[in-house]
Amino acid sequence: MSNDKLRRQIAYEAARMMYVRQESDYYRAKMKVARRICRGWVKPADLPTDQEIRDQIQLLARAGSANPTTAAALANGQRDSQQQVDRFHVYRNLLTPLETVKQHPQRHPEGDALYHSLQVFDLARDALPYDEEFQLAALLHDVGKAIDPRDHVAAGLAALGGHVTERTAWLIEHHAQAAALRDGTLGVRARRRLEAADDFDDLMLLYDCDRLGRQRGVQVPDVDEALEHLRQLAHANGAA
Repeated sequence: MSNDKLRRQIAYEAARMMYVRQESDYYRAKMKVARRICRGWVKPADLPTDQEIRDQIQLLARAGSANPTTAAALANGQRDSQQQVDRFHVYRNLLTPLETVKQHPQRHPEGDALYHSLQVFDLARDALPYDEEFQLAALLHDVGKAIDPRDHVAAGLAALGGHVTERTAWLIEHHAQAAALRDGTLGVRARRRLEAADDFDDLMLLYDCDRLGRQRGVQVPDVDEALEHLRQLAHANGAA
């Protein structure tokens, strides 16, 4: 087996291990896989980088862990056309793993990241009832937490790829900066850039929904109900 092929295989198998939460550490994941594939000692040059594993995790998130054939094809560099992918299926595959993501009990007393995301979505739906892009940002803002908790914003945006609009992506990308702005830790230049943005007011509204969506025992729609609402809203607005 060539070095490049071995690296890809280790990266893919390690990513699958981390994607289903069997392992949380990049080094341990790739060493477990490498020792199994190579049956013992492995050359350091044959080990993938953490970034290579993150890339594979994001591909798995797009394809969905329930479809290993598609995931394997993506891992080998065969990319299906986005026009052939139901974006709502992508959203569902990214949202479902959030149920296993436990959060800091003081900052998030409500519990897992999926319950939080559904609360934020419900608040966003009430705030801007006809704005699909805004509601999508609310629902999907934390999907990266099931992929790479150390940089969940970048991981989530990479996994979403071209399946959200530029505005939705911008709201997701900057929701952490909105929190920093509110608590006074955002730098002066970054604050000025944020305040000059066309969607600044909507970003701060998203922050309010994010902050309020941390209640225990609140009734929320399930994932399928939320996505069906967004699908109908998209059709009403003439979007695919």
